[in-house]
Amino acid sequence: MSAGEKAKARAEQVVGKAVRKVAHAVGDRTTEAKGAALEARGKARSAKEKAKGAFGH
Repeated sequence: MSAGEKAKARAEQVVGKAVRKVAHAVGDRTTEAKGAALEARGKARSAKEKAKGAFGH
């Protein structure tokens, strides 16, 4: 997993979680869902990079 991709994946997770929590606190369901989607995308990116690293690519 390259450092840049790892940082990008982690940043998406952190930003998504922050957006989700703030939106939940103010009751904005649409933005909460967008934050959850961003967080999930970061987790998926991280999983993809870990899988690439396991196969030596």
